Amino acid sequence: MDDIREIEKEKERWENTTVKKSIEKFPERKDEFKTFSHINIKRLYTPADVQFSYLKDLGFPGEYPFTRGVQPTMYRGRLWTMRQYAGFGTAEDTNKRYHYLLKAGQTGLSVAFDLPTQIGYDSDHPMAEGEVGKCGVAIDTLKDMEILFDGIPLDKVTTSMTINSTCAIILAMYIAVAEKQGVPQSELKGTVQNDILKEYIARGTHIFPPEPSMRLVRDVILYCKDNLPQWNSISISGYHIREAGATAIQEVAFTLANGITYVQKIVESGVDVDEFAGRLSFFFNSHNNFLEEVAKFRAARRLWAKIMKERFKAKKPASMMLRFHTQTAGCTLTAQQPDNNIVRVAMQALAAVLGGTQSLHTNSRDEALALPTEDSAEIALRTQQIIGYESGVADFIDPLGGSYVVESLTDEIERGATEYIRKIEEMGGVMKAIELGYIQKEIADSAYEYQKAIEEKKYIVVGVNEFVKPEEPPKNILKVDMGKELYQKEKLRKIKESRDIDRVKKSLENLKSVAKTDENLMPSIIECVKSMASLGEISDALREVFGEYKEM
Repeated sequence: MDDIREIEKEKERWENTTVKKSIEKFPERKDEFKTFSHINIKRLYTPADVQFSYLKDLGFPGEYPFTRGVQPTMYRGRLWTMRQYAGFGTAEDTNKRYHYLLKAGQTGLSVAFDLPTQIGYDSDHPMAEGEVGKCGVAIDTLKDMEILFDGIPLDKVTTSMTINSTCAIILAMYIAVAEKQGVPQSELKGTVQNDILKEYIARGTHIFPPEPSMRLVRDVILYCKDNLPQWNSISISGYHIREAGATAIQEVAFTLANGITYVQKIVESGVDVDEFAGRLSFFFNSHNNFLEEVAKFRAARRLWAKIMKERFKAKKPASMMLRFHTQTAGCTLTAQQPDNNIVRVAMQALAAVLGGTQSLHTNSRDEALALPTEDSAEIALRTQQIIGYESGVADFIDPLGGSYVVESLTDEIERGATEYIRKIEEMGGVMKAIELGYIQKEIADSAYEYQKAIEEKKYIVVGVNEFVKPEEPPKNILKVDMGKELYQKEKLRKIKESRDIDRVKKSLENLKSVAKTDENLMPSIIECVKSMASLGEISDALREVFGEYKEM
């Protein structure tokens, strides 16, 4: 009660200050101040704006509701994992890049897969033509995965793999490679994205209808629970939702709504929430509005803790923690004046660190033009290292905690996200909201507003709609050698000719049989990859049973 009275007194003092009266004489720089999350921006923040946080939800780092971070010491204990998302051309090409990045000081690997791999086609499939190795590495068989991690001990690195529809197959290959290295599954550390719902919402690399897709997600989570205790079996992704045009509030709301759906799916299978929730992880975007982004991470962490404790009755603190990876915003990178992207990325990376991220990828300056060159990737990594070792921000635990602005924004984002989640649940949940097109329309509307604001110069993008100058064509752009597609196809042809075809057929038939039951699919998929069945063949076997999803 004493705290409440003190805040009321502070509010009264503020109402009577000459500062308040004097600033009201000056016109605003714009007609209204709003972030693109539709948060009204005040001229000045005072203790009266943060009474909710101060009295109830600020807390301490490492303690529920984890507003100030999931670890009590944060980066004073250890820095975040520095990952650079990389993958292009063949497994041989990408393996060289991984060794280069590890030598440069990267502390974890992050694998980008090409489009055919993501949607379950081999490199020799007609649908893969022109896309092999273009936006990530091509993985057709276990042999490719062995080459990808050649010389990289899987018990010494953590690996993040951005893969969804074919997640179970890629994870099975990783497990098989580790086995060949003599590394037991229990020692593997890393993350698979395995977030299919956001594919229907924002990204589109889905294969199967929602129900069998959710079954695959479930099977991966449950298999990891029993066999890969140090592995994050899902990375619930707001990143792609934000890249599609969502606001900060929408990114939090739709990501956590997806998370609720996954948790509910596992709980309904008869597993206690505390048996698996500690290995759930999240993946967020770090956009341009610096303070809003810091607040967004804090709001997401607090809201998830409440959801897990109050809705799912989680008892273990680890089950309530929102641990997350961050990637700087690819959609903010500009082809014009690309060196400006170095500054954008540094600012976004700092927001992620001040927001308490567990791992971070910094985009390269030239990614609006092509795949990053080695020099650009190194600058992006050095950005993280300078923040971590030179800026001093890692010496403080939640250094912006208590800021009137940050705490007020944290409260507003939490309230806005909570309202979105309530609306989605009234519709019948995420699956129904996707079916109705509600989430997709909300994102599309926000994307339209954002683009319109840029075109009308209500929002300035340096080098695009203001401070423009004539530019020379870009130099030193990395291009994928399309001759590598022929190389990849030939490598696949030789593997298919030399393998034990009877073993392949037997493993695929067994997979189809298991797919028709409710058994966990992971053991059958692992057997398929060990038999040298290709990713496309395994996907086709599942297509035969599950069918394919066609958008209306």
